[in-house]
Amino acid sequence: MTIIDATLATPYNIKPLEMGVDIVIHSATKYLGGHNDLLAGVSLGRNSLMNDCYRMQRMIGATPGPLTCFLLERGLKTFGMRMEHHNKAGLTIARMLESHPRVEKVWYPGLESHPDHRIASEQMKGFGSVVTFLLKGGDAETRKFIDSLELFLITPSLGGSESLVTQMSTMSFFDYPEEHRKAIGMVDNLVRLALGLEDVDDLIADLKQALDNI
Repeated sequence: MTIIDATLATPYNIKPLEMGVDIVIHSATKYLGGHNDLLAGVSLGRNSLMNDCYRMQRMIGATPGPLTCFLLERGLKTFGMRMEHHNKAGLTIARMLESHPRVEKVWYPGLESHPDHRIASEQMKGFGSVVTFLLKGGDAETRKFIDSLELFLITPSLGGSESLVTQMSTMSFFDYPEEHRKAIGMVDNLVRLALGLEDVDDLIADLKQALDNI
């Protein structure tokens, strides 16, 4: 049995069930809701598999409340439009960063330089709004870059209407020893962007001024 978490790819960009996956799990908190105002999850699959999940759900009471369902339904009404913007913003900003002299490396599946670009292009309709890159420099330069941003909120999340920035080593992996962080690639100059719904040109201008301020 194959089970995957498709939250980052989203059901708009990829169709795992059509590719033979048995169960797909989405965090509805992220792109499906789209506004950072609900907490919910979705599991999808064949009836024979989902019936067991449904029985377990009834026993443990993991059921969203009426307001959560209302907010999720509201978010789904604009899901396609939001994903088109997310995809455009992600690819545009990834290309800008890859060409910037103060950026060492960019990871984004929509870029030809990504090791899985061919597979992603075959399987995905779009590549989403999460862009990860290495700045040229260390911890001090990375902190200065992030502090210079004006449109990005400093927080580890994704899929909402606001653009977010994360220095991975000091946020998501802050409680790991430095040796372990470096061993798994969580170096001090690794930055993750989760792009929101702001104007793409405004985001690019903000990133460029922050990069120039390093």
